[in-house]
Amino acid sequence: MIKFSIVVFPGSNCDHDAYHAAKHVLGQEAEFVWHKETSLHGADVVVLPGGFSHGDYLRTGAIARFSPVMSAVAEFARAGGPVLGICNGFQILCEAGLLPGAMLRNRDLKFHCEHVSIRVEQTDTPFTSRASRGQVLRIPIAHGEGNYYAEPDVLASLESSGRVVFRYCDARGQVTEAANPNGSLHGIAGICNERRNVVGLMPHPERACERPLGSADGLVLFESVVSSLASHGALRTA
Repeated sequence: MIKFSIVVFPGSNCDHDAYHAAKHVLGQEAEFVWHKETSLHGADVVVLPGGFSHGDYLRTGAIARFSPVMSAVAEFARAGGPVLGICNGFQILCEAGLLPGAMLRNRDLKFHCEHVSIRVEQTDTPFTSRASRGQVLRIPIAHGEGNYYAEPDVLASLESSGRVVFRYCDARGQVTEAANPNGSLHGIAGICNERRNVVGLMPHPERACERPLGSADGLVLFESVVSSLASHGALRTA
């Protein structure tokens, strides 16, 4: 059994979804960690959930990056611990410098809440190890600032080093402008850091872990990290 520590910021609204996926769907241990804490309570996996931390004042994630818990998250990531940032969590990781780039307003300036298709580009991260390269996942999005941007040299580095983990696509796996809901450069839906243990994505896999919700495709991210930690001997038996 592994322990998911789910960081809660003022304005988080997908923390319980992530908790449910980890504890009740996967049967693993899960615990909420308030943003003012300085410990991750023995986490094996850290999840920064979606929502509107601090009301998205200034910029999405710009205030949350200064929360005391983020020092512990950064230290955990530097030690190689798996960190998943979902939607607002992805935005926070970018603001905190744990992932490169920034999130701009959606190109049509509208909030998008819908199911989209994303293609798995890389399977060598803790969160995609049980997926197949080119696999298409049907996952919901809910964001107004999901338009991923990075400077040309950063973008080129992400592409050349295989750090684009997910890309928006159509149901057949084709990357097209029509399938890109927010205008993200290169159709980027998720990326990882250089060590590949920190992953951020705008779609919500925790909302797609059970078929009655419309899709169970997101479960592969959570199953992957459990499997990845088990293969490294981190799985506990109690």
